[in-house]
Amino acid sequence: MTAKRRRLKRRRMRVLVLLETGTKPPDDLDSLTEQERHDFKMETDVLTTLDALGHDVRVLEIKHELAPIKEALEEWKPHVVFNLIEGFFGLRELDQHVVSYLELLLVPYTGCNPRGLVLARDKALAKKVLTYHRVPVPKFDVVRAGRRAKRAKPLTFPMIVKSLTEEASVGIAQASVVWDDAELDARVKFIHDNIGGDALIEEFIDGREIYVGVMGNDRLTVLPPWEFVMTKKDDGTPLIASSRAKWDPRYQRQVGLKTGPAQLSRKSREKLTKASREIYRLLGMSGYARLDYRVTDDEEAYLLEANPNPQIAKDEDFALSAKYIGIDYAALIEQLMRFGMNYVPSRINC
Repeated sequence: MTAKRRRLKRRRMRVLVLLETGTKPPDDLDSLTEQERHDFKMETDVLTTLDALGHDVRVLEIKHELAPIKEALEEWKPHVVFNLIEGFFGLRELDQHVVSYLELLLVPYTGCNPRGLVLARDKALAKKVLTYHRVPVPKFDVVRAGRRAKRAKPLTFPMIVKSLTEEASVGIAQASVVWDDAELDARVKFIHDNIGGDALIEEFIDGREIYVGVMGNDRLTVLPPWEFVMTKKDDGTPLIASSRAKWDPRYQRQVGLKTGPAQLSRKSREKLTKASREIYRLLGMSGYARLDYRVTDDEEAYLLEANPNPQIAKDEDFALSAKYIGIDYAALIEQLMRFGMNYVPSRINC
């Protein structure tokens, strides 16, 4: 065991891991299909790592009640809550209320603060804030649920249609890229009817898909840019980080999905690092986040989405980019807990 690992294991803490109902990994993972194991991998990696580090770990699954959280806190008095929920009452845009509840109870927690969640979860709101500060984002518009798509004049085809609030590429497929008004109308209706809520329509930026992880509260660490590539994609097919590309292992093999350090010029890397630090602060985020960019052939970077509390499985982009600069997975998990325990709400400013 390395000296660094011994230091990490020195303090044994009580860690309450907060999950949404149905996301706790079963004891017998070998009985699951490949897809099922894939669906549980973040929760599995975090729980097994916390256990290996010697912490006392309890899991609490919640769905639509806050009382069980308070009961667990009063009974067990954890040092920190490891927050892995991505929604509340089945709605992603309500997760900030759970975090607000933890803040009101003065309980340290991992991940982003409530204000950062509110600003980043609403993709249009985030883009408005960033546009005001002259951060490059795609031109966009919002089609409210139940309304027909009406394209604003600055928007030209091709465009991409997404859910306004969902993350993890929910509702995104090759069909999300639309080339005329008929396709636009059909895809907006698909989002309204099948995903629910409002639809975001934005200009499609042709280019490379690059992610940048950021973590910290006051002092920030910006991780190396990480690129999403399909090695078996047809030349004429737009590069789309669809739901299948992100979460379906069989489809990933079919398209030759690979991620790794982005090969960029020094100037472009420095520009992305500076922009990522600025965006993280402008949106009032804390803990950790992943920023998704499209980078054009002339290395102009457009912020597509800011994702607080992103996927942190051991083999996913955030953890891999941390490992690339020498932060192994156990050290990363410990660091995220330290950020949570050191977070001071009054010091997070937009």
